[in-house]
Amino acid sequence: MPIRISNGHEFIIKINSVSGSGGGYDGSTRHGKIEFPEYDSFLSGSGDRGCEIVGDLVERMQVGIWSKKRGDTYAQLPYRMIEVKSVDDRFEPIESNEELAEFNGRWSVDFDSSSDLAVGEFLVNENQIASGTFMTTTGDYRYLAGRVDGNLMRLSTFDGAHAFLFHARMQDDGTIEGDFWSGNWYHDTWTATRDDDATLPDAFEQTVIADEDALDDMVFKNLQGEPTRVLDVLDESNAPARIIEIFGTWCPNCSDAGRELVSLREQYGDDLAVVGLAFEITEDFDRSVQQVTRHHEHIGTDWPILIAGLSDKKKASEALPVLDKVRSYPTLIFLDRNNEVQAVYSGFSGPATGDAYTKQRERFEELIESMID
Repeated sequence: MPIRISNGHEFIIKINSVSGSGGGYDGSTRHGKIEFPEYDSFLSGSGDRGCEIVGDLVERMQVGIWSKKRGDTYAQLPYRMIEVKSVDDRFEPIESNEELAEFNGRWSVDFDSSSDLAVGEFLVNENQIASGTFMTTTGDYRYLAGRVDGNLMRLSTFDGAHAFLFHARMQDDGTIEGDFWSGNWYHDTWTATRDDDATLPDAFEQTVIADEDALDDMVFKNLQGEPTRVLDVLDESNAPARIIEIFGTWCPNCSDAGRELVSLREQYGDDLAVVGLAFEITEDFDRSVQQVTRHHEHIGTDWPILIAGLSDKKKASEALPVLDKVRSYPTLIFLDRNNEVQAVYSGFSGPATGDAYTKQRERFEELIESMID
């Protein structure tokens, strides 16, 4: 039975099942399961009440556990399903004597855990339904959805890889104080000031080439376990424009970037070559190959991918001395037909960022076409 997961304007369709005896986390003999194999996570539920319209699977998914691979173990987060009037009403209203605060617009955001400012864009309609995202130097928080009650805005997303919750409280001076939770294992606080001109640093100027000669020595295992030189893979293509994709299969921003590269490959054909360097969450090679294969199917990629190491940014930087450091996943290195680096792009602004996403595509096209000409 297909189930649609909604995050604002994003819809994720999953084909799911009701399992047989044994295996419910609460000892039940029959449970439902919604799988996200591309992110090595799943929802496993066993409920006693359900929705007659949708049927037995939703009945069995009323309560349960979300399990997500983190390092060598699975992190687990209990969940409970509630009935809502529409896909937009993801939070129960809160009665408030406070005047409805104005969250619409663009904000300069300061997360306590980061030294770099972020940008928030929020839209609230006449029914108090909110949507938006946060853009950071490492990527965006993708599609967020929620509502406003009084001086409180709540936004959240669940995409199989992440369960994010944001609380934003409007202050008397027009600034925002907020909280951010990722699963039940991470919490951060943040503040925001309205700023229609808030921008991020240029993603083409954050990461620089430290040692271009190091490209010659970049060798990682292919999916068959064979040591493979990165530049040899690119040279086999004879393409005038080339991209080294630094990514992880665990990363939804990388999935967005991967889809963009698929689209660019469709546009430029044999004139554009891509090779992926996967930095995964464990050192289990077979597990990494499995996740990369799932990523291929999930994104629709057709280019070679090499297993490059652990997702830890310090270790990734050591594995890639060509760069001054790995700041974000994804990072894209653009090379010409002579394998000379033309640009490095850190992070990715996904489709939830609107104009930023469109302008990013235009800059990619301009750069690629300059190498093809």
